[in-house]
Amino acid sequence: MTFCLETYLQESEDYRILTSRSGFKDCSKLIEKEAVKVIHVNPGEKILGARIIGLPPVPIGIDEENSRVMIPYTKPCHGTAVVEIPIDEEELSRIKSVAVD
Repeated sequence: MTFCLETYLQESEDYRILTSRSGFKDCSKLIEKEAVKVIHVNPGEKILGARIIGLPPVPIGIDEENSRVMIPYTKPCHGTAVVEIPIDEEELSRIKSVAVD
């Protein structure tokens, strides 16, 4: 499955924005505090169709039981947000495969 985060956010209502227009450090702290499980990836990794940017290592929150992830999502001129979205097993496996810890 090919997933495009930008398209998903435009076409779906099945997501939560936990914070928006924030700095990357604040978003990282939120993910580290709120996520069931946290993995880290290198900046520049393509996660859910979007290149993840931020200070390394970039946290990704995973809730395998509910099939959801929390990711920092940076849009130029809008800052960084933490978005929680549902995810299928294939994408979850792909995200885990690029983890650095």
